[in-house]
Amino acid sequence: MGKPTGFLEHGRELPAKVAPEVRIQHNKEFVLNDEFGDKINTQASRCMDCGVPFCHSGCPIGNIIPEFNDAVYRNSWQEAWQILSSTNNFPEFTGRVCPAPCESACVLGINQDPITICNIEKTIVETAYREGYAQPKTPRSRTGKTIAIIGSGPSGLSAAEQLNSAGHTVTVYERDEKVGGLLRFGIPDFKLGMDIIDRKIELMRQAGIKFVVDAHIGVNINAQQLRQEYDVVLLTGGSTVPRDLPIPGRELNGVYFAMQFLAQNNRRANDMDLKGEEIHAKGKHVVVIGGGDTGSDCVGTSNRHGAASITQVEIMPMPPEKRPANMPWPQYPMILRTSTSHEEGCERHWNILTKAFIGNEQGQVTGLKVADIVWQPAKAGERPTYEEVAGSERVMPCDMAFLAMGFLHPEPHGVLAQLDIQLDERGNVATTNYQTNQAGVFAAGDMRTGQSLVVRCINEGRECARAIDAYLMGESNLEARADSLMRSA
Repeated sequence: MGKPTGFLEHGRELPAKVAPEVRIQHNKEFVLNDEFGDKINTQASRCMDCGVPFCHSGCPIGNIIPEFNDAVYRNSWQEAWQILSSTNNFPEFTGRVCPAPCESACVLGINQDPITICNIEKTIVETAYREGYAQPKTPRSRTGKTIAIIGSGPSGLSAAEQLNSAGHTVTVYERDEKVGGLLRFGIPDFKLGMDIIDRKIELMRQAGIKFVVDAHIGVNINAQQLRQEYDVVLLTGGSTVPRDLPIPGRELNGVYFAMQFLAQNNRRANDMDLKGEEIHAKGKHVVVIGGGDTGSDCVGTSNRHGAASITQVEIMPMPPEKRPANMPWPQYPMILRTSTSHEEGCERHWNILTKAFIGNEQGQVTGLKVADIVWQPAKAGERPTYEEVAGSERVMPCDMAFLAMGFLHPEPHGVLAQLDIQLDERGNVATTNYQTNQAGVFAAGDMRTGQSLVVRCINEGRECARAIDAYLMGESNLEARADSLMRSA
């Protein structure tokens, strides 16, 4: 490494953020990365010459992290960009929204704070755009093979870029009016702005990828028609059926799925059609049900709306603040994580059973009946159980509730039904080496695996692209993770 003693001389630092009371007045990014200056080189110098870089295996796309850290330390930014972009199609996305499992696997993290890998990654890609290193990945020649990709989320986009670079002619179909899927309509602008997405999509267009919007395959375009027109069809529609909460009062006005709220707010922030009933939390007592990232995004968005109060409840116990013994390094630990949205204001409660929504005569939700629970140790081969705490039942004020409890599987009707795609026992698309039961029809991303991280979806798209390329050409020269041949698809 450029400075073998860097980790001994410097501690972990991250860029400052705009103060919570200021940033909740807008929907823009608030991390002051441009003001970090030469500190990024110092942070890169902390990367150890650790011998076995476990960050590689911690990263779902196998980023070559020590090498690009070393290049950043030496101010060799174009080299850093070449290393990073060789494994990651979208570091502008992962550098902003990835929970950084690579940092949990960092060898330095055994007894010190790990390297600031995500922020270094973000700085590399922003430097690449500023200096002109980020260019379209235009193929030298075309193979004559055509591919239709249904869905423009992270898996569909990464597969599109890989397959286009291999010389195939790629068309991406998106049911909304703009490309991006989950990236555009699921992640708040204050975490990932639409301008960042548009900047990358423009490079992909210049490289020769065609995008067709307002194309809801299985609804306004027949999927069988695409199957006849293209050599390969790739399904990357995501896991879009949300987990519901079937308790009394669920039908009351003011109870929404989280994505209804988040997608609409991104539309509002970018002067787009709201598409449906307006959902606004100003002056409301908001309850977010679900303790994950989507729930956190609802908290941050409600803060920007000016909610009267925000309460986030979770049925599971409060996670430990430090890595538990049953999740040793280099595993990604389930610990208490306080997001920037929580910093802006929110009450958080764990071990909460939601029992019923309470409403008024007009059919509007006014409260949420809850009770405390105690989890019991799981018996061998059985699921954990819980018991309600006697006398703990109460009603929380609730004018608006957001269900953020995850997603079940892709929509089984429409494109999947028209193509007669076989599903697995969880309702996801069943595949062998990314190919479905229909010849020439492949699947990748959340539609295949169930809901996951953006970075895992990028890897899904890349690995599926290799499988498609080999299917079309007999073999593939596309880049692959070092462990891809050892994994079962």
